[in-house]
Amino acid sequence: MRIDADGDTLRVHSVTQLGMANANAFRDWVRGAFINGHRNIEVDLSQATLIDSCGLGALIALHKSAASRQGKLVLTNPRAPILQILQLTRLDTIFDIVQH
Repeated sequence: MRIDADGDTLRVHSVTQLGMANANAFRDWVRGAFINGHRNIEVDLSQATLIDSCGLGALIALHKSAASRQGKLVLTNPRAPILQILQLTRLDTIFDIVQH
């Protein structure tokens, strides 16, 4: 995984899994890079093959971090199985999901 900053947006790339094994570390890593001046977080899920409840919890925590700065969490290019999980949990109504 890697992080790039672009203006007020923090972009997270190369996420392959968000699960019990790495969700807390992922959340803390992104929050640590989410410095003053950033409002939005964009997570590219195009390479993600697994997300579980811990991963969803990490995304919810990042959504709250962005919202506390009047920003938003954007999930980009989730594969069909990941998108289905977001829809089944109704998190697609909370997160902005963008397909490029």
